[in-house]
Amino acid sequence: MMGDSMLTLYFAKDKKKIFVYGGVLAVVVLFISACIGFFLTQPVSSVPGKPVVITVKTGMTSDRIAELLYQQGVIRSVKVFQTVARMHGMESSLQAGDYAFTQDMPVAKIVDMLSTGETSYLQITIPEGYTIDQIAQLLSEKSYGNAAKFKEAARKYAPYDYMAPQQSEVYVAEGYAFPDTYSIGIDFNEEKLLSTMVAHFNEKVTPEIRQMAEAKGLSVRQLIILASLVEKEAKFAKDRPIIAGVFLNRLKQGMPLQSCATIQYILGYPKAELSVKDTELESPYNTYQHAGLPPGPIANPGMAAIQAVINSTPTEYLYFVADKNGEHHFSKTYEEHLAWIDKVSN
Repeated sequence: MMGDSMLTLYFAKDKKKIFVYGGVLAVVVLFISACIGFFLTQPVSSVPGKPVVITVKTGMTSDRIAELLYQQGVIRSVKVFQTVARMHGMESSLQAGDYAFTQDMPVAKIVDMLSTGETSYLQITIPEGYTIDQIAQLLSEKSYGNAAKFKEAARKYAPYDYMAPQQSEVYVAEGYAFPDTYSIGIDFNEEKLLSTMVAHFNEKVTPEIRQMAEAKGLSVRQLIILASLVEKEAKFAKDRPIIAGVFLNRLKQGMPLQSCATIQYILGYPKAELSVKDTELESPYNTYQHAGLPPGPIANPGMAAIQAVINSTPTEYLYFVADKNGEHHFSKTYEEHLAWIDKVSN
């Protein structure tokens, strides 16, 4: 028969084992719970997807909103959303309105939007120098719109006299879709975005700018065509007004502009080094083969490029070439130009 001391020892060991096992189990449970909680508060997807618009009416509860979001695939868990909402005191600060959510939004962001009344205006930034094709691709990539519909609208949209369609133009609206940050509302469509961008251009190119262009002998169309060339040619701000001056000099002397950017526009992509064959492509936009300006702008220039043409540097330069860093070197004679080409090529 086992003594009392021996029984006590066994019981003590069992209690210690239970305590140890219990502690390990608690840590495992907490870890698993934390992982599940973290997973459920994360975005449904790493990409935005098409925006989902939810209408929040006055008096609608957070529970009802959670159900709508879950049904639309914007959140992973109704209960997690409810918990985060209560932590943020959303019931007391909920604002009615139309909200646009995407699948890459974490729960905390969605709750914050509902609490602050950040309604359904998504933003899209159009970089300076983007072409109509690039803008259309950006809309498609962000799932904000249909690329084909935007391009189709740009082929014919010309609400202002200076946009009057010209023979051989690819897009009538090219050059006049002003690059900026735009808000996209619940009533968004491709035609409306284009009309907003073009109207914004008409405001940015003020009567004063138009008068300054006229003083240089340039119409609004000619100004924007030149600005689009400058936008695509210049990498550094300091080069823009000089490049504009070179183009103006070449136009005055009846020389072809020989802009590589126009060949890239024909090709449809920014080819780093053009071949002689590229410069022989048959197109009205080929400024190696045709003197004067191309039929229309080759991009949508920003205000800096427009101002560079307006305030072009008076110069005797007729040539320029970019080095490997994108910095331009200017020459007065063709012999000097060839020397610079040799330098930047080595």
